[in-house]
Amino acid sequence: MAGKDTGFSLAQSMSSTVHRREPVLLDESSIASSGSMLSVAEVHEALEQAWNDIRTGRALGAKSVLSLPEDEFWRETGHQARRGEFSGERLGWKLSCLYGANSHFAGVKVIGANAFNRLLGLPRSRSTYILMEKFSMQPLAIIDATSLSAARTGAYASQVLRLCAIEHDRLCVFLFGAGPIARAILASLADRAATRIARVYVRARRFEGAKALQASLSMTLPFELVAVNDNDFLAEADFVITATNSDRPVFHDHELRRDTSLLHLGGDEVPVETLRRILRQGQVGCDDLATVSKRNSQSLALQFSRAGSSLEALGPHLGILELSKTSNWHLQPGVPLSVTCVGLPVLDLYVVAAMFQKYLTRTAD
Repeated sequence: MAGKDTGFSLAQSMSSTVHRREPVLLDESSIASSGSMLSVAEVHEALEQAWNDIRTGRALGAKSVLSLPEDEFWRETGHQARRGEFSGERLGWKLSCLYGANSHFAGVKVIGANAFNRLLGLPRSRSTYILMEKFSMQPLAIIDATSLSAARTGAYASQVLRLCAIEHDRLCVFLFGAGPIARAILASLADRAATRIARVYVRARRFEGAKALQASLSMTLPFELVAVNDNDFLAEADFVITATNSDRPVFHDHELRRDTSLLHLGGDEVPVETLRRILRQGQVGCDDLATVSKRNSQSLALQFSRAGSSLEALGPHLGILELSKTSNWHLQPGVPLSVTCVGLPVLDLYVVAAMFQKYLTRTAD
């Protein structure tokens, strides 16, 4: 529940584990077999505490990314002949390090990613989390956090939907993307907004991907899920979510209703015309100005850096709001909204800590 000090309860339950000589190693199979994977509701609960601690200064974090040159990948791996299969898509070949700390714990998430992995039968990205006791900085657990990482990103969908000043229910949602983040988005919306949503259209780079997602989830979701192969239904959408690996906008501004709300979780997917229009006529926000600006990989930040400035410098003067500062955005009904979220590093600490607490409880005997 909101306000629950999950870090403190975890510290109490772990009093005998802080001085372990070796950290606990938890891969996906051991997490599953111990019954320790968090439910969607448990992820949301952990994140509510995280956001409260971020806004009150009790939790902080940062992110470093080493992006490797795509030309080097194609040249050195000898896969030049397959480069055309990734036209219009970022490889996202990178090594990322996300680190954070709260009152009791610290942690580091290491991510290795490359879109080419799908041709090798591998996940696009894998996340490994090292959970540490804060004061000694000794590792308590080394955890495969790939699924948890997707869940914390997907949870932005229901959080931002709550901000939208949409006065009616039976909403129509349009989702770009059909990968693990898209699955987590649908799970988040099903858990927190089931009664508000009538239909979700899903479009992927490959129609087969959208159809596969529809086939695997349709019977489990409380709303209709429809795979589409174009943007014809985009004009129906009250809420649009972009969660792709595209290196260019996935829609044109004229395809949106003027009052549509937008959540942007991917790369350079949103037209500059859309962002400029919403800056003039509505409200633009992000999870954290400094973090989104520094990462400089999404449409909002790129709009400023391409003009020789920065989102961090100009954002406050333009009234761009931050989830890291407040959730009380006081939006007016009918006003368009665009929110860009890069994924705050400290959020991972809270979901991993909650999962580890569940693991300790399940294995206490």
